[in-house]
Amino acid sequence: MKRSWLYVIVSLLLLWGIALPSWAQQERPSAGMKPPRSGIRAELLTDLETLEKKLVGLAEAMPEEKYTWRPAEGVRSVSEVYMHIAGANFFFPRLVGVEPPPGATRGLEKITEKTKVVETLKRSLHHVRQAILNTPDADLDKPVKMFGRDTTVRAVLIALITHMHEHLGQSIAYARMNGVVPPWTAARQSR
Repeated sequence: MKRSWLYVIVSLLLLWGIALPSWAQQERPSAGMKPPRSGIRAELLTDLETLEKKLVGLAEAMPEEKYTWRPAEGVRSVSEVYMHIAGANFFFPRLVGVEPPPGATRGLEKITEKTKVVETLKRSLHHVRQAILNTPDADLDKPVKMFGRDTTVRAVLIALITHMHEHLGQSIAYARMNGVVPPWTAARQSR
């Protein structure tokens, strides 16, 4: 009797040991996914890396007292531009089925403190990276809706990156209007 129970327990442990790695992989898809080396996702990730360095570097270079500055009434302030980028970074992946972390999108427009703005921007960029990494190439041509129009997962990801470029340009203009030289320009000038 003891021997049969021992056999059952050992068998269950072996099955559990075989099943656990595949179960864990399903629970955390990014754990096993490696960054692509070629294709549109690789290109988007490379572009995202550049955008992240520039957006975060510029946000960090801007003095905190300028975060509420706006060029004219009715136009986004410095902090509002960064929080608009972060909001879009949480929103666009939702269109392709990637939900933002709980609470990530609450009250973004009200965040004006520099450290919180930079932290939120970084979290949103990490979310975009994970969304791109966890989107299989086979899903890129899947149909989705974006602003009421038929499009593809690929087009949503491209629009997301394009959106960040648009507001990077706006942030550069804001910085220069406030006497802040973009860090990558300052580094080049010092060489």
